[in-house]
Amino acid sequence: MAKVENIKGEGGRRLPKPDWIRVKAPTSPEYFQTRKLMRDLSLNTVCEEAACPNIGQCWAKGHATVMILGDTCTRACAFCNVKTGKPNAVDPLEPQHLAAAVAALGLSHVVITSVDRDDLDDGGADQFVKCIEAVRSHAPGTTIEILTPDFLRKPGAILTVAAAKPDVFNHNLETVPRLYTTIRPGARYFHSLKLLDTVKTHHPAMFTKSGLMVGLGEELAEVHQVMDDLRAADVDFLTIGQYLQPTPRHAPVARFVTPDEFKALEKMAYGKGFLLVSASPLTRSSFFAGDDFKRLSAARDAGQAGA
Repeated sequence: MAKVENIKGEGGRRLPKPDWIRVKAPTSPEYFQTRKLMRDLSLNTVCEEAACPNIGQCWAKGHATVMILGDTCTRACAFCNVKTGKPNAVDPLEPQHLAAAVAALGLSHVVITSVDRDDLDDGGADQFVKCIEAVRSHAPGTTIEILTPDFLRKPGAILTVAAAKPDVFNHNLETVPRLYTTIRPGARYFHSLKLLDTVKTHHPAMFTKSGLMVGLGEELAEVHQVMDDLRAADVDFLTIGQYLQPTPRHAPVARFVTPDEFKALEKMAYGKGFLLVSASPLTRSSFFAGDDFKRLSAARDAGQAGA
């Protein structure tokens, strides 16, 4: 087999996927049942909109990451497959539909994310709160993880959402600061870092989480610096996964990072003090989130017992 891990993109050429990044198309009955439920309740999922490679595996278990505030983002990040444009009005029934899906699927842990809504005065913070409250009302035993946008130039939005007390507050840095202008042009690295720091400062018992993509042209030293920045903000959980180009119009893959390199990144992150690290080619923010929440809680309990 060709040593794909050593091939780098040149002249816009799209790299072939190595064996370790390939996944099977979803075919299970449970997958189609989950998709039907989402359609019946008029819910969007980041699994579909962002073309997640793990959709078959997750939906076969009834695990879907619901994307609130519509399916249209006000930004155009170079890595993201979610469509960009003028969003529709916020659906007032969305929180109840979300809670109904959680109850129907019998979820012990749910992940709620959203598109960016720069058109809204609060960036969609109030809808996050309503969704958290609806799930708590209909499924009180379900733990809640939110994956929020950055709420850039939306004063008070971050603390409004945090005050609803999700069990995990996730906001992804996505890439290293140097690549923000090309990969995440509508965002600001230090604002995103400050968001995570603000949540932890005001709610020290709340788990915080962030994620990175690799394979976009970042240098190893830059990844280590992002880890240090996240630990300075007391972030508990770090996910690292391979960037995959959704379509030819998106940013190209600079290279495929090998499984051994991911293991080295995981070891380095643990050495820097993260409570939990998930690093692999197919790692995504919400992949096995429920299992990870249990591991995260156990890691904290073990640390407190040993203190």
